Amino acid sequence: MDHIRTLHLFVRCVELGNFSAAAREASTSQPTVSKALAALEQRMGVRLLERSTTSVMPTSQGMRFYERIKPMLEQYDEAIADAKGLRDQPEGLLRVNAPVALGQLHVSRFVREFLDVHPGVEVELIFNDRMVNLVDEGVDVAVRLGPDLPPGAIGRRIGASERVLVASPVYLAQHKAPRQPRDLADHQYVRFAWSPAELVLKADGRTETVMAPGRYRVNHAIAIRDAVLEGAGVGLCPRWLVAEEMKRGTLKRVLPRWTGQAQEIHLLTPSRRFRPARTALFLDFLAARLAALPGVSPAR
Repeated sequence: MDHIRTLHLFVRCVELGNFSAAAREASTSQPTVSKALAALEQRMGVRLLERSTTSVMPTSQGMRFYERIKPMLEQYDEAIADAKGLRDQPEGLLRVNAPVALGQLHVSRFVREFLDVHPGVEVELIFNDRMVNLVDEGVDVAVRLGPDLPPGAIGRRIGASERVLVASPVYLAQHKAPRQPRDLADHQYVRFAWSPAELVLKADGRTETVMAPGRYRVNHAIAIRDAVLEGAGVGLCPRWLVAEEMKRGTLKRVLPRWTGQAQEIHLLTPSRRFRPARTALFLDFLAARLAALPGVSPAR
């Protein structure tokens, strides 16, 4: 097998975690991949992968080799594309990671728009809310919400979305609307499962910390929004999550002078000097789309 192709297979085996998935992606057989990588290890005199009946994992030497060889392969692919005159027509696979709610509501749509414009690109979009290690998980671009960034990543701040208190007209018709932050103690507060019942709110240079009890806690932003829409109580939500509902009037601002800490939006890439054309184009494309979302204040 061609040496460059073998190196590509090695990279994908590390990222996918087994020979079979890498073989399917490369339109070849699992024994062919296994044989090629065994030959690579024999040629190098180093064990790169630990094998089990269902998966493979890189050894410490294999991980170091992966981190060095992947950007070199990307440079090779880019050089081939450049020689063919394809620099303005990006090709290849992009692995993108996004938070669940923002991903479902917006990022998925933006990815499909990008694919329509760039037919040579493939995208693997994974939703989760945990802080992923971009290198270990083979992620090219990650969308992250909040101020904390993972180590070894380059962050590009896209903007921020103000957190506002909202409730449904039905709930507000049944419960006296709060007039000041401490009134929230008399309301049901729908919040994230692991967040405290204390709310820190700001207005006109003042900060108040108030207790906001609630019987319903959930670890999904869309579930919080939907519960508030259905009259379960008051929620503190980023504007991007509730902008359309506020525009339609299905959600109303509560304590409109007061806001929570704004939610920052970042795009992350691994800390590599080389960046394929498809990644650079996608970063610019996604940054523009996210910054233009209703409820997002673009970074200056």
